[in-house]
Amino acid sequence: MAKHNILIVEDSPTMRQLIIFSLKRISDCNLVEATDGVDGWKKLSGQNFDLILTDINMPVMDGLKLVSLIRSDEKKKNIPIIIITTEGAEEDKKRGLALGANDYIAKPIQSHTLLEVVKKYIH
Repeated sequence: MAKHNILIVEDSPTMRQLIIFSLKRISDCNLVEATDGVDGWKKLSGQNFDLILTDINMPVMDGLKLVSLIRSDEKKKNIPIIIITTEGAEEDKKRGLALGANDYIAKPIQSHTLLEVVKKYIH
């Protein structure tokens, strides 16, 4: 059984595949995909996660709304959240961190950066 459950919330299939491809280098990880904030929230209610990676700009429910929902939920509020933001979107980054995200990664995502940041939160 996988040691770490990681939820990846990203509306771009290409970006999701890139993240999954990078994270597969970490052993003992179960990677769960969600296509937007609503899908991510549904998956969060069904199982426990050790880490959440979420894009900010998504249809239906964006990543910032998802972060605030998670942080206001007693059972989920301590799950580390890494937001994925387009480079230079300083406002998004600040808002995400202010809402309670633990870290952020700028797009375009570099595989080694992604792995470094993720490893800070799963041991």
